[in-house]
Amino acid sequence: MVEVQSIRQTRVLTLSASTELAIRILFGLLFALLVLPASGQAQSSLKKVRLALPTKSVSFLAFYVAYHKGFYKDEGIELEPIIMQPALASTAVLTGDIDYNGAVTGVIGAAVRDRPMKAVLFTVARPLQYLMSKKEIKEPRELKGKKIAGSSPGGTVTFLTVLVLRRLGLDPERDVFLNPMGGTGASRLAALESGFVDAVILESPENIIAQQRGFHELIFFGDLIEFPQNGFGTSEKKIRENPDEILKMVRATLRGLMFLWDKKNQDQVLEIIMKEMKPISPAMAKESFGQVMRVITKDGVVKPDSIQVLIDLVRENTKVTRPVPVNQVVDFTFLEKAQKELGLR
Repeated sequence: MVEVQSIRQTRVLTLSASTELAIRILFGLLFALLVLPASGQAQSSLKKVRLALPTKSVSFLAFYVAYHKGFYKDEGIELEPIIMQPALASTAVLTGDIDYNGAVTGVIGAAVRDRPMKAVLFTVARPLQYLMSKKEIKEPRELKGKKIAGSSPGGTVTFLTVLVLRRLGLDPERDVFLNPMGGTGASRLAALESGFVDAVILESPENIIAQQRGFHELIFFGDLIEFPQNGFGTSEKKIRENPDEILKMVRATLRGLMFLWDKKNQDQVLEIIMKEMKPISPAMAKESFGQVMRVITKDGVVKPDSIQVLIDLVRENTKVTRPVPVNQVVDFTFLEKAQKELGLR
């Protein structure tokens, strides 16, 4: 009798344990049904937006900061940076395959050629390019008869090099051999190391690496010219049809600029540089950060005269004879609204 009672108690305990387990499973399923779809819905509510950048460079630091600090996500945007040549990126923007071109030189270049595009924000007011040469070349005039590696034909760096050489009194077509070899800064540095060229144009941090390897810094482009190199623009179709998204992109990028200029954020910015530019040492990241802050805009605006310099350079290179005013290639409507919202105006 006692044995039977013991068996019954065991069954009751077993049933109780099974019931408890079933209840736990039921609550787990309910949690999954209620919470996970909400989480997935929040994730899917982010709109994927593609931004073309011509290269991996610290000059695009405002975008990297806004991306890593979640400023784009705050606006409901899942930003997807894509490396793409500026001219090709502008074509992709017009076809709708890319949303924004981060090389405003490509945007303005397209607009000068009557393609319906406009720049909407500028993150860099001066070029962050350096002309690095063999150590035996000490002065710009010694570049006569020498070979210089630029970027792709019609690319920003090639435009800048032509402009800088003229400012130095050199004819880019007669006095030097300008080779628009394209590729990355690392590949141009390799061409210099191999002796294939006598000088190259590099951005930070490749210029720092070149100095460490014994090459000479001849010219910092930003000392000679104001040139609105980076920012972003889009098609006039998107401006008409999706102004809310453009405002969100501008606002998030402006927050990136504001974060950069706040000195208390320096350690966080250096972490972002090391993450994006890896492998790079903390010391090199700090030096690179100091260099880029020489050219970064505070509020997304550059001087109209510097935009006109770019316009006229593109006109000359593309044989466009008609005058092109600044307001034909830029639209600051979104920038002005975002500035007011963020207290920058």
